[in-house]
Amino acid sequence: MLLKQSLHTLCQSYLDKNIRNAEAAIADAREAAQNETKSSAGDKYETAREMMQQEIDLNTTRLQQLKQQQDVLARIDVDADTDVVVPGSIVLTTQSNYYIAVGAGKLIVDGIIYYAISLQSPIGQQLKGKKTGDVFTTNQQTHAIIQVS
Repeated sequence: MLLKQSLHTLCQSYLDKNIRNAEAAIADAREAAQNETKSSAGDKYETAREMMQQEIDLNTTRLQQLKQQQDVLARIDVDADTDVVVPGSIVLTTQSNYYIAVGAGKLIVDGIIYYAISLQSPIGQQLKGKKTGDVFTTNQQTHAIIQVS
């Protein structure tokens, strides 16, 4: 359970950092839009403001997605131990190790690499409901599941 808690904490840190970055990008774009002054070339002013608005919209969407991922992560019971792949499972395979939670990429705990993926990702979909001893193929590589916890 200590491993699962460590992976969970790393995922939370990843989301927290990305949320802060998105919020800062939104604030910076808003400030830049407010500071943009009308020049003799009116189109330049409008183009710059539109670019800033697009930046705000992009980061607002990203922020919403990150907060949804935070909600998904909050619903995972790190104390649960299961023999089938569900959110919160640690899956050890012959090729890679996975933490089924949110897409947070490569995480390292005690020198071992784990990939934090969501159940909705292509590999997550392949793993969903599988158990120790099952096999799956992705990118023309066959993986055998060594352990699910």
